[in-house]
Amino acid sequence: MPDNHVVVYKGPGEVSVESIDYPKLELPHDVVEGLGLPQKAPHAAILKIVTTNICGSDQHMVRGRTTAPVGQTLGHEITGEVVETGDDVLFVKEGDICSVPFNIACGRCRMCNEGKTGICLNVNPARPGAAYGYVDMGGWIGGQAEYVMVPYADFNLLKFPDRDQALEKILDLTMLSDIFPTGYHGAFTAGVTTGSTVYVAGAGPVGLAAAHAAQLLGASVVIVGDMIPERLEQARSFGCETVDLREDAELTDMIEQITGEPEVDAAVDAVGFEARGHGRDAGEQPATVLNDIMTIARAGASLGIPGLYVTGDPGAKDENAKIGQLGVRIGLGWAKSHSFTTGQCPVKRYNRLLMNMILNGRAQIAKAVNATVIPLNEAPQGYQDFDRGAARKFVLDPHGMVRA
Repeated sequence: MPDNHVVVYKGPGEVSVESIDYPKLELPHDVVEGLGLPQKAPHAAILKIVTTNICGSDQHMVRGRTTAPVGQTLGHEITGEVVETGDDVLFVKEGDICSVPFNIACGRCRMCNEGKTGICLNVNPARPGAAYGYVDMGGWIGGQAEYVMVPYADFNLLKFPDRDQALEKILDLTMLSDIFPTGYHGAFTAGVTTGSTVYVAGAGPVGLAAAHAAQLLGASVVIVGDMIPERLEQARSFGCETVDLREDAELTDMIEQITGEPEVDAAVDAVGFEARGHGRDAGEQPATVLNDIMTIARAGASLGIPGLYVTGDPGAKDENAKIGQLGVRIGLGWAKSHSFTTGQCPVKRYNRLLMNMILNGRAQIAKAVNATVIPLNEAPQGYQDFDRGAARKFVLDPHGMVRA
């Protein structure tokens, strides 16, 4: 079998590319032992990875801000070519190029049947929901690799209709595994519709995806807030308004300068638990964004929260934050009758429709997030650049299949 190289977490601030075994059509030990499932997985497929992306959620692990152990394989944003299938795989074939939702789902449990594939009950003994290459998510091998095993392949894989077209648009299509559906989920659950005014907290890749999604949903103005000038410039590059949160001005005042009123119709938290307070020298304040979006969202608004919040943060500023207990002004949200949508995006709810938007030229998500291709062996440098705030979405190309 060929070698299989994968990105591995080596401790806070450090990753490496290491050789592991070529994948088998078998479930991980944790899933087999914890859920009493058979090890053999005739429902699975092995993919040769075409593209795989570095995600902000990966960065939380690499910073040492989760309970991820040293040796954790990384990567959950996967697009690949099917090279092997089990006997029970009927509808995807060798040679098909497919998007892999980062949610691993069985397609058979109550949650999957209700379309809630982010909280499948049969893929992680620790809790509902699983993902490739992520802490406490079932022990599945990461997808920042050359090859990966995908279980329940007929259910999980989104096959692209034409191979040549897929390779031509691969930098857009690679975003279907997570970032584009997640950003869209944030905007959609925030109630963005025709004419909405929208605030997106965070100009990282998910925030930029949420901003582009808000435009697709018909927003009249999309405002993106961040503290990194390059990221704000990237948001402006595709038509967003921006606010620089290093300034000492009140967020409501900055919003009013743009929209004429100190509130918006819909708000999205694309930052998560490592949020910083406002002002040039502000330190970490993990509830800042949640409180911000309640403050600037109109009464009766919905709040989309695709930003990650964890139950275990060893690097948190206080004991409460270490277990995900934050100083959220829930009374403010209650008084304004806000509704909140949190948790993993159920990728399968959106990915086929967003694929159609890409293939028909309606969505330019790669341009919005500034997709930047690097080889797999440059992943450590990509992580360092991303951590420094580079206004880029790094796409790993393990086999040199991305067309120039």
